Amino acid sequence: MLHSILNRDFGDEQKDEDSITLELCSRVANLLGKEKAVFLPSGTMCNEIAINIHTNPGDEIICESSSHIINFETGGPAAISSVMIHAINGKNGIFEAEQLSAAIRKPSRYAPISSLVCVEQTSNMAGGTIWELDKLNAVAIEAKKYNLNTHMDGARLLNACVKTGVNAETYSKNFDSVWLDFSKGLGAPVGAVLAGSEEFINKSWRIKQRLGGAMRQSGVLAAMCLYALDNNISRLSNDHEVASFLESEIEKLETVEQILPVETNIVIFDLSDETISAPKLVQKMEEQGFRIGAFGERRIRIVTHLDVDMDSATKLVAALKIYL
Repeated sequence: MLHSILNRDFGDEQKDEDSITLELCSRVANLLGKEKAVFLPSGTMCNEIAINIHTNPGDEIICESSSHIINFETGGPAAISSVMIHAINGKNGIFEAEQLSAAIRKPSRYAPISSLVCVEQTSNMAGGTIWELDKLNAVAIEAKKYNLNTHMDGARLLNACVKTGVNAETYSKNFDSVWLDFSKGLGAPVGAVLAGSEEFINKSWRIKQRLGGAMRQSGVLAAMCLYALDNNISRLSNDHEVASFLESEIEKLETVEQILPVETNIVIFDLSDETISAPKLVQKMEEQGFRIGAFGERRIRIVTHLDVDMDSATKLVAALKIYL
Protein backbone atom coordinates (compact mmCIF):
# COMPACT_ATOMS: atom_id res chain seq x y z
CA MET A 1 0.00 0.00 0.00
CA LEU A 2 2.80 2.42 0.86
CA HIS A 3 4.64 1.50 -2.34
CA SER A 4 1.53 2.43 -4.33
CA ILE A 5 2.35 6.10 -3.67
CA LEU A 6 5.79 5.96 -5.28
CA ASN A 7 6.43 7.14 -8.82
CA ARG A 8 2.99 8.73 -9.16
CA ASP A 9 2.16 12.20 -10.42
CA PHE A 10 0.15 14.37 -8.04
CA GLY A 11 -1.80 17.57 -8.51
CA ASP A 12 -4.07 20.01 -6.70
CA GLU A 13 -7.37 18.31 -5.87
CA GLN A 14 -9.07 21.68 -5.31
CA LYS A 15 -8.55 22.42 -9.00
CA ASP A 16 -9.40 18.87 -10.14
CA GLU A 17 -5.76 18.37 -11.09
CA ASP A 18 -5.02 15.29 -9.00
CA SER A 19 -5.64 12.39 -11.39
CA ILE A 20 -5.36 9.75 -8.65
CA THR A 21 -8.05 11.37 -6.52
CA LEU A 22 -10.26 11.78 -9.58
CA GLU A 23 -9.81 8.09 -10.41
CA LEU A 24 -10.72 7.05 -6.87
CA CYS A 25 -13.86 9.19 -6.86
CA SER A 26 -14.92 7.92 -10.27
CA ARG A 27 -14.46 4.30 -9.28
CA VAL A 28 -16.37 4.69 -6.00
CA ALA A 29 -19.22 6.53 -7.74
CA ASN A 30 -19.48 3.65 -10.23
CA LEU A 31 -19.26 1.07 -7.46
CA LEU A 32 -22.16 2.72 -5.63
CA GLY A 33 -24.21 3.51 -8.72
CA LYS A 34 -24.04 7.29 -8.24
CA GLU A 35 -23.24 10.14 -10.63
CA LYS A 36 -20.30 11.64 -8.80
CA ALA A 37 -18.20 11.40 -5.62
CA VAL A 38 -15.83 13.45 -3.46
CA PHE A 39 -12.80 12.36 -1.41
CA LEU A 40 -12.90 13.41 2.25
CA PRO A 41 -10.59 12.99 5.25
CA SER A 42 -13.11 11.03 7.35
CA GLY A 43 -16.45 9.29 7.44
CA THR A 44 -17.67 11.72 10.07
CA MET A 45 -17.18 14.55 7.57
CA CYS A 46 -19.14 12.51 5.01
CA ASN A 47 -22.08 12.23 7.40
CA GLU A 48 -21.98 15.86 8.45
CA ILE A 49 -21.76 17.19 4.90
CA ALA A 50 -24.67 14.99 3.82
CA ILE A 51 -26.79 16.16 6.75
CA ASN A 52 -25.97 19.79 6.00
CA ILE A 53 -27.03 19.46 2.36
CA HIS A 54 -30.14 17.35 2.91
CA THR A 55 -31.63 19.56 5.66
CA ASN A 56 -32.43 23.12 6.67
CA PRO A 57 -31.82 24.65 10.12
CA GLY A 58 -34.56 23.57 12.53
CA ASP A 59 -35.32 20.34 10.63
CA GLU A 60 -35.25 16.90 12.23
CA ILE A 61 -33.30 13.89 11.05
CA ILE A 62 -34.24 10.31 11.91
CA CYS A 63 -31.74 7.55 12.71
CA GLU A 64 -31.29 4.57 15.00
CA SER A 65 -30.34 5.32 18.62
CA SER A 66 -27.00 3.49 18.51
CA SER A 67 -25.85 5.21 15.31
CA HIS A 68 -22.48 6.87 14.83
CA ILE A 69 -24.21 10.15 13.94
CA ILE A 70 -25.81 10.35 17.38
CA ASN A 71 -23.07 8.94 19.58
CA PHE A 72 -19.68 9.67 18.04
CA GLU A 73 -19.80 12.94 16.10
CA THR A 74 -19.72 15.38 19.05
CA GLY A 75 -23.17 16.80 18.36
CA GLY A 76 -22.20 17.67 14.80
CA PRO A 77 -25.75 17.73 13.39
CA ALA A 78 -26.72 20.40 15.93
CA ALA A 79 -23.45 22.35 15.84
CA ILE A 80 -22.93 22.33 12.07
CA SER A 81 -26.43 22.10 10.59
CA SER A 82 -28.72 23.26 13.45
CA VAL A 83 -30.94 20.20 13.20
CA MET A 84 -32.66 18.00 15.75
CA ILE A 85 -32.44 14.21 15.90
CA HIS A 86 -35.27 11.74 16.37
CA ALA A 87 -33.73 8.49 17.59
CA ILE A 88 -35.50 5.22 16.80
CA ASN A 89 -34.87 2.29 19.13
CA GLY A 90 -34.30 -0.51 16.67
CA LYS A 91 -33.17 -4.09 17.12
CA ASN A 92 -29.44 -4.58 16.73
CA GLY A 93 -29.16 -1.16 15.11
CA ILE A 94 -31.90 -1.79 12.56
CA PHE A 95 -35.41 -0.33 12.52
CA GLU A 96 -38.59 -1.16 10.64
CA ALA A 97 -40.39 0.89 8.02
CA GLU A 98 -43.34 1.05 10.41
CA GLN A 99 -41.11 2.60 13.08
CA LEU A 100 -39.93 5.18 10.58
CA SER A 101 -43.50 6.02 9.61
CA ALA A 102 -44.38 6.58 13.26
CA ALA A 103 -41.34 8.84 13.73
CA ILE A 104 -42.04 11.15 10.78
CA ARG A 105 -43.58 14.41 11.92
CA LYS A 106 -47.03 15.31 10.71
CA PRO A 107 -47.25 18.80 9.17
CA SER A 108 -47.57 21.34 11.96
CA ARG A 109 -46.55 24.94 12.51
CA TYR A 110 -45.31 23.86 15.96
CA ALA A 111 -43.17 20.87 15.08
CA PRO A 112 -39.81 20.52 13.33
CA ILE A 113 -39.89 19.23 9.76
CA SER A 114 -38.72 15.66 9.23
CA SER A 115 -36.34 15.93 6.29
CA LEU A 116 -33.74 13.12 6.35
CA VAL A 117 -33.52 9.42 7.22
CA CYS A 118 -30.08 7.93 7.94
CA VAL A 119 -29.14 4.26 8.13
CA GLU A 120 -25.84 2.61 9.01
CA GLN A 121 -24.63 -0.41 7.01
CA THR A 122 -23.30 -2.34 8.84
CA SER A 123 -24.53 -1.25 12.25
CA ASN A 124 -21.38 -0.54 14.26
CA MET A 125 -22.48 -0.52 17.89
CA ALA A 126 -24.93 -3.36 17.36
CA GLY A 127 -22.04 -5.67 16.51
CA GLY A 128 -21.68 -5.12 12.77
CA THR A 129 -25.16 -6.36 11.94
CA ILE A 130 -26.30 -6.24 8.31
CA TRP A 131 -29.43 -4.52 7.07
CA GLU A 132 -31.32 -7.04 4.95
CA LEU A 133 -31.93 -5.63 1.48
CA ASP A 134 -35.72 -5.87 1.68
CA LYS A 135 -35.80 -4.04 5.01
CA LEU A 136 -33.37 -1.40 3.77
CA ASN A 137 -35.46 -0.76 0.67
CA ALA A 138 -38.68 -0.66 2.67
CA VAL A 139 -37.26 2.09 4.89
CA ALA A 140 -36.05 4.11 1.90
CA ILE A 141 -39.36 3.74 0.08
CA GLU A 142 -41.27 4.79 3.19
CA ALA A 143 -39.07 7.88 3.49
CA LYS A 144 -39.74 8.84 -0.12
CA LYS A 145 -43.50 8.56 0.44
CA TYR A 146 -43.10 11.56 2.74
CA ASN A 147 -40.53 13.33 0.52
CA LEU A 148 -37.68 12.74 2.96
CA ASN A 149 -34.09 12.52 1.77
CA THR A 150 -32.15 9.31 2.45
CA HIS A 151 -28.52 8.88 3.50
CA MET A 152 -26.47 5.74 4.13
CA ASP A 153 -23.49 5.70 6.46
CA GLY A 154 -21.62 3.02 4.54
CA ALA A 155 -18.47 2.89 6.65
CA ARG A 156 -18.63 -0.92 6.55
CA LEU A 157 -20.90 -1.37 3.55
CA LEU A 158 -18.37 -3.59 1.80
CA ASN A 159 -18.37 -5.94 4.81
CA ALA A 160 -22.07 -6.45 4.17
CA CYS A 161 -21.43 -6.99 0.45
CA VAL A 162 -18.76 -9.61 1.05
CA LYS A 163 -20.88 -11.43 3.61
CA THR A 164 -24.13 -11.51 1.62
CA GLY A 165 -23.00 -11.36 -2.00
CA VAL A 166 -25.25 -8.32 -2.60
CA ASN A 167 -23.31 -5.66 -4.48
CA ALA A 168 -22.82 -2.12 -3.20
CA GLU A 169 -24.90 -0.50 -5.94
CA THR A 170 -27.89 -2.66 -5.06
CA TYR A 171 -27.67 -1.71 -1.37
CA SER A 172 -27.26 1.98 -2.31
CA LYS A 173 -29.92 2.20 -4.99
CA ASN A 174 -32.64 3.96 -2.98
CA PHE A 175 -30.36 6.33 -1.07
CA ASP A 176 -29.61 9.87 -2.16
CA SER A 177 -26.13 9.78 -0.67
CA VAL A 178 -23.79 7.05 0.54
CA TRP A 179 -20.13 6.77 1.45
CA LEU A 180 -17.37 4.22 1.93
CA ASP A 181 -14.66 4.37 4.57
CA PHE A 182 -11.16 3.27 3.59
CA SER A 183 -9.62 3.43 7.07
CA LYS A 184 -11.72 0.58 8.48
CA GLY A 185 -11.53 -2.97 7.12
CA LEU A 186 -9.99 -1.83 3.84
CA GLY A 187 -6.86 -0.87 5.76
CA ALA A 188 -5.95 2.56 4.35
CA PRO A 189 -4.59 5.10 6.86
CA VAL A 190 -6.95 7.96 5.96
CA GLY A 191 -9.96 8.68 3.82
CA ALA A 192 -13.59 8.21 2.86
CA VAL A 193 -15.52 8.86 -0.34
CA LEU A 194 -19.01 10.37 -0.38
CA ALA A 195 -21.19 9.74 -3.44
CA GLY A 196 -24.48 11.06 -4.79
CA SER A 197 -25.92 13.08 -7.66
CA GLU A 198 -23.77 15.60 -9.50
CA GLU A 199 -25.71 18.44 -7.86
CA PHE A 200 -25.22 16.89 -4.40
CA ILE A 201 -21.46 16.50 -4.88
CA ASN A 202 -21.08 20.04 -6.22
CA LYS A 203 -22.72 21.24 -3.00
CA SER A 204 -20.56 18.83 -1.00
CA TRP A 205 -17.42 20.51 -2.32
CA ARG A 206 -18.56 23.87 -0.93
CA ILE A 207 -19.17 22.38 2.52
CA LYS A 208 -15.90 20.44 2.34
CA GLN A 209 -14.09 23.73 1.73
CA ARG A 210 -16.04 25.44 4.53
CA LEU A 211 -15.20 22.74 7.07
CA GLY A 212 -11.49 22.73 6.18
CA GLY A 213 -11.60 19.35 4.47
CA ALA A 214 -10.18 20.49 1.14
CA MET A 215 -6.65 19.22 0.49
CA ARG A 216 -3.95 19.72 -2.12
CA GLN A 217 -1.98 16.66 -3.29
CA SER A 218 -4.58 14.30 -1.89
CA GLY A 219 -3.44 11.61 -4.33
CA VAL A 220 -0.87 10.59 -1.71
CA LEU A 221 -3.81 9.31 0.31
CA ALA A 222 -6.06 8.36 -2.60
CA ALA A 223 -3.39 6.05 -4.05
CA MET A 224 -3.56 3.91 -0.92
CA CYS A 225 -7.35 3.87 -1.11
CA LEU A 226 -7.13 2.65 -4.72
CA TYR A 227 -4.78 -0.09 -3.55
CA ALA A 228 -7.38 -1.06 -0.95
CA LEU A 229 -10.11 -1.26 -3.62
CA ASP A 230 -7.94 -3.54 -5.72
CA ASN A 231 -6.58 -5.79 -2.98
CA ASN A 232 -8.49 -5.63 0.30
CA ILE A 233 -12.19 -6.18 -0.41
CA SER A 234 -12.42 -9.96 -0.80
CA ARG A 235 -10.15 -10.49 2.19
CA LEU A 236 -12.83 -8.96 4.46
CA SER A 237 -14.19 -12.50 4.71
CA ASN A 238 -11.07 -13.37 6.74
CA ASP A 239 -12.07 -10.74 9.30
CA HIS A 240 -15.55 -12.22 9.48
CA GLU A 241 -14.12 -15.69 10.08
CA VAL A 242 -11.90 -14.45 12.91
CA ALA A 243 -14.79 -12.55 14.50
CA SER A 244 -17.00 -15.64 14.31
CA PHE A 245 -14.32 -17.66 16.08
CA LEU A 246 -14.09 -15.02 18.81
CA GLU A 247 -17.86 -15.10 19.24
CA SER A 248 -17.90 -18.88 19.66
CA GLU A 249 -15.13 -18.79 22.28
CA ILE A 250 -16.21 -15.70 24.22
CA GLU A 251 -19.81 -16.84 24.64
CA LYS A 252 -18.46 -19.88 26.55
CA LEU A 253 -16.96 -17.66 29.27
CA GLU A 254 -19.01 -17.80 32.48
CA THR A 255 -18.62 -14.12 33.31
CA VAL A 256 -19.90 -12.94 29.93
CA GLU A 257 -23.51 -11.90 30.49
CA GLN A 258 -24.48 -11.52 26.84
CA ILE A 259 -22.86 -11.28 23.42
CA LEU A 260 -24.47 -9.47 20.51
CA PRO A 261 -24.98 -11.42 17.26
CA VAL A 262 -21.76 -11.38 15.23
CA GLU A 263 -22.44 -11.09 11.51
CA THR A 264 -19.30 -9.42 10.21
CA ASN A 265 -16.16 -8.13 11.95
CA ILE A 266 -17.34 -6.65 15.27
CA VAL A 267 -17.68 -8.55 18.54
CA ILE A 268 -19.54 -6.81 21.39
CA PHE A 269 -20.25 -8.42 24.74
CA ASP A 270 -21.29 -7.45 28.27
CA LEU A 271 -19.56 -8.55 31.44
CA SER A 272 -21.50 -9.64 34.50
CA ASP A 273 -21.41 -7.47 37.61
CA GLU A 274 -19.37 -10.07 39.48
CA THR A 275 -16.32 -9.77 37.28
CA ILE A 276 -13.70 -7.18 36.34
CA SER A 277 -14.93 -3.86 34.89
CA ALA A 278 -14.63 -3.23 31.16
CA PRO A 279 -12.08 -0.38 31.50
CA LYS A 280 -9.96 -2.52 33.81
CA LEU A 281 -10.10 -5.45 31.39
CA VAL A 282 -9.00 -3.16 28.55
CA GLN A 283 -6.04 -2.05 30.67
CA LYS A 284 -5.07 -5.65 31.48
CA MET A 285 -5.32 -6.68 27.83
CA GLU A 286 -3.19 -3.74 26.70
CA GLU A 287 -0.51 -4.78 29.17
CA GLN A 288 -0.40 -8.07 27.26
CA GLY A 289 -0.33 -6.43 23.84
CA PHE A 290 -4.02 -6.55 22.90
CA ARG A 291 -6.08 -3.48 22.08
CA ILE A 292 -9.80 -3.81 22.70
CA GLY A 293 -12.39 -1.15 23.60
CA ALA A 294 -14.55 -0.40 26.63
CA PHE A 295 -17.93 1.26 26.24
CA GLY A 296 -19.13 1.95 29.75
CA GLU A 297 -18.45 -0.17 32.81
CA ARG A 298 -19.59 -3.51 31.40
CA ARG A 299 -19.44 -3.47 27.58
CA ILE A 300 -16.44 -4.62 25.52
CA ARG A 301 -15.97 -4.14 21.77
CA ILE A 302 -13.47 -6.07 19.65
CA VAL A 303 -12.91 -5.39 15.95
CA THR A 304 -11.09 -7.71 13.55
CA HIS A 305 -9.13 -6.33 10.59
CA LEU A 306 -6.27 -7.09 8.22
CA ASP A 307 -3.60 -6.66 10.91
CA VAL A 308 -4.89 -9.57 13.01
CA ASP A 309 -5.47 -13.23 12.15
CA MET A 310 -6.74 -16.45 13.71
CA ASP A 311 -3.52 -16.87 15.66
CA SER A 312 -4.03 -13.40 17.15
CA ALA A 313 -7.59 -14.32 18.08
CA THR A 314 -6.53 -17.56 19.73
CA LYS A 315 -3.99 -15.70 21.84
CA LEU A 316 -6.58 -13.05 22.76
CA VAL A 317 -9.03 -15.72 23.94
CA ALA A 318 -6.31 -17.26 26.12
CA ALA A 319 -5.57 -13.86 27.65
CA LEU A 320 -9.27 -13.14 28.27
CA LYS A 321 -9.69 -16.44 30.10
CA ILE A 322 -7.21 -15.28 32.75
CA TYR A 323 -9.68 -12.60 33.87
CA LEU A 324 -13.04 -13.93 32.68
